[in-house]
Amino acid sequence: MHCFKHALTPAAVAVTLILMAGCGGGGDGDADQPVPPTPVGPVRGDLIDPPQILATLSAQQITQFATSQGLLPLTGAARCDVKVVSLNYLTPTVKGEADSNASGVLLLPAGTGQGCGTPASLLAYARGTELVKTRTLANPQDPETLLLASFYATQGYAVVATDYLGYAKSAHPYHPFLHADSEAATVIDAIRAARHAAPQIGSALSGRVLLNGYSQGGHAAMAAQREIEANLSTEIKVDAAAFMAGPYNLTGALQLPQAIAGYQFFMPFVTTAWQKTYGDLYSDASRAFKAPYAEGIDDLLPNPTLNAEGLIKAGKLPGGPSVTPDEARALLIQPAFLQEMQNPRSGVGRAAAANSLLQWKPASRVMLCGGSGDPTVPKAVHMDPLISAWQKAGGVDLLATDVDPMIQAAFGVDGHAPTDPSSPAFATYYANYHGTYEPPFCMAASRSYFAQP
Repeated sequence: MHCFKHALTPAAVAVTLILMAGCGGGGDGDADQPVPPTPVGPVRGDLIDPPQILATLSAQQITQFATSQGLLPLTGAARCDVKVVSLNYLTPTVKGEADSNASGVLLLPAGTGQGCGTPASLLAYARGTELVKTRTLANPQDPETLLLASFYATQGYAVVATDYLGYAKSAHPYHPFLHADSEAATVIDAIRAARHAAPQIGSALSGRVLLNGYSQGGHAAMAAQREIEANLSTEIKVDAAAFMAGPYNLTGALQLPQAIAGYQFFMPFVTTAWQKTYGDLYSDASRAFKAPYAEGIDDLLPNPTLNAEGLIKAGKLPGGPSVTPDEARALLIQPAFLQEMQNPRSGVGRAAAANSLLQWKPASRVMLCGGSGDPTVPKAVHMDPLISAWQKAGGVDLLATDVDPMIQAAFGVDGHAPTDPSSPAFATYYANYHGTYEPPFCMAASRSYFAQP
């Protein structure tokens, strides 16, 4: 395991001892008193490497990207240039030990456009699920990075986005997928890292913090708000948060009678991650997964090189155009383990309950965004129960947005979702709903929400 005390300079881990001398006149309480040592060294959010400007995207380049993707009506014309800055920062392991790291990106507005030169609000963004271990958002050509630049950074927001534990430059031995506490830590420490990095790049942050995340990132960003408001409210004041299509109700997700789109990726990812974190989901991978997929599955995700298509072609996971999610589940999961998912006392049931986010109440204003037709993170399973829980609790400043009508109008057949499961249009529509159609509409809604006073 990587240990930062070996990676940092001796000065960074030195300890100072300050002795305070009493002055003046000779009373009984005037003797010199030693002060306990004050550690001066690495703490969470400290930068491991100097922040590096990888590129500066011009406003014209960002507008061209948005135009090429058909997003300009949602993004609007770019106003600011955007500096793309790489980050590598200290963050705890999944067990809370302060000796790991995560990488990420900081997008800083620049140039002479309106709102580009003033101290910027900091938007902390958490990305969606990634199957390839080497991917980083510190890449000026990454599609998600360009989306963040188009919707937020070029409009005057500074954006910091983590790669999470176990990806890119992170030395953590695995990615704790959908583990709320470690997700929260990497997002919170990204905020700290951004605050360290921005002045070194010649930029200023206003102190205003916004939280945003999509899919897995909706879960991660919400976990971060929960932790900030519970324990860090004097350090970080969250002005507003917008969570997009996140899996907030993991207990409910395990009990769905039908498999979600992408089941053959999400289920082994979360199961093996929780097994590494908690150690009690199964005694051997073959107890949860069928042959031939059980072999090597514990260390399959995230994968060093293979994406979803590559994993299926290599025979590592079931799937393909003719394989439905239910069929993939039947090929992959042992029947006994499917039964354990229904049992809240089982290892997998306890892990799901520990990482569900229905049992808390935000203090800052919140927007929830999703699409009611989402086949991967069903709104009825995740967003709707959360809305009900918060309404029952009372006192939550909440805006709920369903972007399904806009998705149907833009990508459906004659303005409506296709209804014939055997048609190519049906397959295309639902294959692209969660990963392609939904994010831009929710990002546009998030930006409008953040702009409100």
